[in-house]
Amino acid sequence: MTTPVKRTPRRVPGWAKVVSAVVLVLAVLFAGIRLSVLPGLKDVFGTETEDRSGPALLKSIQDISRYDAASGNFQVVVDLEKDARFLPDAVRGSRTLYVGAGSVDAYVDLGKVGENDVRVDDDRTSATLRLPHAQLGRPALDPDRSYAVSKQRGFLDRLGDLFSDNPNSEQAVQQLAVRHIGDAAKESGLTARAESNTTEMLEGLLRSLGFEDVRVSYGK
Repeated sequence: MTTPVKRTPRRVPGWAKVVSAVVLVLAVLFAGIRLSVLPGLKDVFGTETEDRSGPALLKSIQDISRYDAASGNFQVVVDLEKDARFLPDAVRGSRTLYVGAGSVDAYVDLGKVGENDVRVDDDRTSATLRLPHAQLGRPALDPDRSYAVSKQRGFLDRLGDLFSDNPNSEQAVQQLAVRHIGDAAKESGLTARAESNTTEMLEGLLRSLGFEDVRVSYGK
């Protein structure tokens, strides 16, 4: 009589287990996506957004004595490209096309007006004012109207995004957008418009107080 031979169970290789696990995860994810697009079925991987931010703290208060007399709205298209030496763009490099929208205010600092800069005649019918020249404020980028049109990154850059605390950072293109907006504001004639508006405002105000002759000049 022949004795049956016992066969040792075949062990599954470790790499096969890993592949099977990855396939299972992808299948579950794919099923979740399919369920989310089918009508009447809820997305099993649906996410909820909750704001856990703390209250805003008041750090300081500053008195403002300036008169904001004009404001300009600007838009610039930033095309920022970074290349690596001796490496093709597909391996290392990036190019970002970004539309930046922002504004710049022009103001006259009335707090710098001294006693000798304001002269009124005895009849209080004539007034002469000397004001400092208008200045430009800091450019303010509007996040609601600014956006990235396209981003192209090499393999190493995309790999670095996986381990970065701030992936796909747009800080560099935002800084460039602010710089270009500030340069455009200097060439836009905003300060001249601000001085004209300030003059018109002061003339209307003083004439409403009974002054017949109002003269406004700008300088140190």
